[in-house]
Order: sequence, then structure tokens, then C-alpha cells
Amino acid sequence: MDLTKIKEILPTLENVEFQLEDGTWVPEHFHVTEVGQITKKFIDCGGVIRCEKVVNFQLWNADDYEHRLKPGKLLNIIKLSEEKLGLENAEIEVEYQSTTIGKYDLDFNGKNFVLKNKNTACLAQDACLNVKPKIKLSELQNSCCTPNSGCC
Repeated sequence: MDLTKIKEILPTLENVEFQLEDGTWVPEHFHVTEVGQITKKFIDCGGVIRCEKVVNFQLWNADDYEHRLKPGKLLNIIKLSEEKLGLENAEIEVEYQSTTIGKYDLDFNGKNFVLKNKNTACLAQDACLNVKPKIKLSELQNSCCTPNSGCC
């Protein structure tokens, strides 16, 4: 989900609720402690330079059990971030800590926001520097080492 989409959804909600893909709920007293844009410039294993941008939301559970983030408040935080940080429309990545800090894609199931598990992957499978080319044994040319040649 990108920033434009969440801005369309928020005005239609009574509450902002996040749920992990396994059904576990983010406690309702969470805070959005950061909204920002992260730019990652890197080189993949195939030698290609890449640049990715995401809008980052960081969720945090506080001991403030009376706190409840309303949709209008989150929308105002997003608008302020766009104004002050020059936030661009991009996919949203959510940071949330369970046993460790996890990064999640964001989805919406019609009622709640869903933190979708992210996976690592090779971005250059066709040009990866560590991938050995596949060779059919039937295509190898005869070498000097043949049966009864004494080389093996």
C-alpha cells in the first residue's frame, strides 16, 4: 500500500487498528513514533546499483493504556510529514517490534490494516556473481581423458 492509498482509507475509519498476518493484534494503545521517507542505495549481487524509497511508519507500544490513535490524527501526522519533509508517494513500510524490530509491508483487509511479512530475495538471479552457469553434461566436448586413456 502506498501513501496515497492510506490517505484515502483513513477518513473512512472510526479506529486505526493494525494486525499481523498471523492474526495477532498490535495493542490498541500503540503510538506512531515516526513517519518518514527512507532512501536505500545499494549494489546487488549481480553488480547492479539500485535505489529504493519507502515511506516508513514506526509503531511503538507505550505504557499509555488510555492512548488511542484516531484516523484523523494519523492523517494529520502524514500531512505534516509531507509538508515538512517533502514526503513523496511511495510504498509504506512499517517497523514494529515483537521479539525484534521487524519490517512489514502494509495492506488493508477492508476493516483493519495488516502488517504483511516481507521476504528477502536475490534481485539479480539472472546475473548473480555467485551463481555458477548450468552446463549440460551432454554438451561438454570430449576431453583428453577418455576410458582406457590412463589419465584417471
